[in-house]
Order: sequence, then C-alpha cells, then structure tokens
Amino acid sequence: MTDPAGLVGIDRGRPRAVFFGTPGFAEVVLRRLLLPGSPIDVVAVVTQPDRPVGRSQTLTPPPVKVTAVHHGIPVRQPVSLRRPAVLDALRGYDATIGVVVAYGRLLPAELLAIFPRGCVNVHASLLPRWRGAWPVGAAIRAGDLETGVSIMVLDVGMDTGPVIATDTTAIGDRDTTDDLEERLAALGANLLVGAISPFLSGDATPVEQDHERATYCRPVTKLEGLIDWSGSAESIERHVRAMHSWPGAWTRWSGRRLVVRRAHVVQGHVDDANRALGQVIGDGRQMYVVTGSGALALDEVQLEGRGLTPIRAFAHGYPGFAGSVLSSE
Repeated sequence: MTDPAGLVGIDRGRPRAVFFGTPGFAEVVLRRLLLPGSPIDVVAVVTQPDRPVGRSQTLTPPPVKVTAVHHGIPVRQPVSLRRPAVLDALRGYDATIGVVVAYGRLLPAELLAIFPRGCVNVHASLLPRWRGAWPVGAAIRAGDLETGVSIMVLDVGMDTGPVIATDTTAIGDRDTTDDLEERLAALGANLLVGAISPFLSGDATPVEQDHERATYCRPVTKLEGLIDWSGSAESIERHVRAMHSWPGAWTRWSGRRLVVRRAHVVQGHVDDANRALGQVIGDGRQMYVVTGSGALALDEVQLEGRGLTPIRAFAHGYPGFAGSVLSSE
C-alpha cells in the first residue's frame, strides 16, 4: 500500500472521487481524469496487487499504480475489498463518487454504499451486449461490425446497472484486441468526462438495460487460444485478432507451440483437394493453411522460445514447414 501523506491537494471546487482500476485500459481513463479541467478530483486509487511478470517473474506494479504514484495520489492494493479496515480507509477519503474501470473484481454492496452517488463504470461494450471481463475480444471473435463504450451506474450484478451514456466505434477488418482497446479507452475517457457532471447534478437520468438482450463473455484461458482448423478461414482469422493480446492464437507444429500473430483470409479459389485440415501450402508468394472452409494465409508467427517472425523468413528458416500439418490438439 502506498499512501504518502500530504501529496494530494484537496480541491473543494470539485467532487472528490476514488478511482478503481488496474490495466492499461484503465490507466488511459485515469490520465484523462488528471488533466486540467477534469470534472472530478481523484483523491485515491485502488488497484490490484503487484504481480510477477515474464520469465523472470519480476514483481511488477499495474499501469494504474504507476501513473497514480507519479502524480502523488495515494494508492491502495487490498487483497480483499470486504475487510473492515479497507472499507474504513475508503470512507476516510470523504469521496462523493467511485469511478471503476477494469478493476478486475466485482465491488461488494458495502463498498458501493460508501459513496453518496455510488460508483460509475466505464465498460468496453455497448451494454447489454458483452457483459463480463472479455468484451473487446468477444466482439471481434463474434464478427460484430461495431462496438463501443458504456458509462453505467454499478450495482452488485455483473455489468447490470443502468446506463448513463454510450458511444460507438466500427470494428475494422484488421483490428486486433490491442488496436480496439486503445481506441475504446480514449473513447471511454472522453465519454466519462462529458457524462459525470450531468450525472452528479441530476441532469442525466440513467436508463435501465434491456436484460433480455444481454450476452455474456468470460476471461479466456491459455487453452482457449488453440486454433481449430476445422473452422472457416473467416472465423479463424477473427480468432487470431481476438486472441492477439492474450493468450495468442496458437497451434502445434513439430511438437512446439506456434502462435499465429497476424493472418488474412485467402481470396478466390484455393486448390486444397486431397489436403488435410491444418496443412500448410506454399505457392511461392505466401504460406496458407487449409481450413474447414477456405484457406488462411499466415503473415506473422512466433515459435515457442523464438521472436515474432514474418512468415517468409520463418518458412526460409524452417524448410520443412511447407507441406506440414498444424495440429489442433
């Protein structure tokens, strides 16, 4: 826990807020709230504990913590939000509202009750579509043509609260989760800044979601990145883009994990007669893989233990790649 006394000034002209968030998506919103002209005064930040990262398992602070410390904002990293000492500490900030952006856990009712105006949340989907922890990847994988951000009032459910404001963006046919999250974070930050004052003054009335139209997503596991070559080339290409940030869309080649970082659907007829699903074909210009419907051209791959490699360089370095069969097991 970082809570340096005397580093955060009290701005009596703006409502005080506690910010809850963890990853880079949340850090973009926090930085926007710290700019001059922000409608609220962020007096404390609550984020997840530091985690070991990479092969060396180096203990690494979340992006939100790094920015908060840089600005001299008190940081708390509780293991549990239900502990009385944590709740008492949050009451001590005398904040009007909580702002929650990808914190990583549901906030309990006793915490929501601390703030006179409750908590508002920036969610990276057009609610009620894609409630849950993986909305950006879910939208790409499903083939949605657009997505967006929703500012909602938190309740004890999972993304079930009434919506204050929304904004949309198209999903490009080459957008990865990283691309889309970057765009949505900026969109959500600006939307929040414009929506929070009308909400606090009572000029904006939150609208209940149509719960019957709700769809859900959950965090993906490493195993779910595995490519099923019996699917269509279009669905596998979306899978590659959806899994881009984590865990990567992967297959097995020569007993090793091979991550497909970028790929595109081969247009036109492909001679895949008598070819196995997952078989790699080289035509002198590109390497493509036979799928359940159509063919997928590989653009960039990363073999386990190696760096990201353009497919031509990879095929040159591994002559046996062309003609081999990639496994879905």
